Amino acid sequence: MSVRVYQSGGRFEEAASYARAKRVGPFVYIAGTTAIEPTGKIHAPYDVYAQSTYILGRIEEFLKEVGAERRHVMRSRCYLPDLSQAAGLVKAHGAFFAGIMPAMTAVEAKLTQDGLMVEIDVDAIVHDPTGQISF
Repeated sequence: MSVRVYQSGGRFEEAASYARAKRVGPFVYIAGTTAIEPTGKIHAPYDVYAQSTYILGRIEEFLKEVGAERRHVMRSRCYLPDLSQAAGLVKAHGAFFAGIMPAMTAVEAKLTQDGLMVEIDVDAIVHDPTGQISF
């Protein structure tokens, strides 16, 4: 099996020795991703929908870096500091994953900075359109 690692240059990746995306054979893991732009600025502070949309777009980029696609996502885990504000996440997630239907978990958790409203990580398995997996 081959191993592919992608690092986006995030401020903690080197210090914490982790990959933004890692693929081993057909299995893909995308690390928790927040709405921190490459400049270090928070994208759309306090806006759950805008941050969710931004994060899911970044996750799609990370999937592509290791040869996967949105349709390969099997599970998403979403963290919000206040689950009562999950409507924006649900709307963005529903649009992004329409027809894909990954298993989804939402958890209330403190995030690293005020203004960050969502963090999402995903697991994927690269498969053909019939669901067959090549090892």
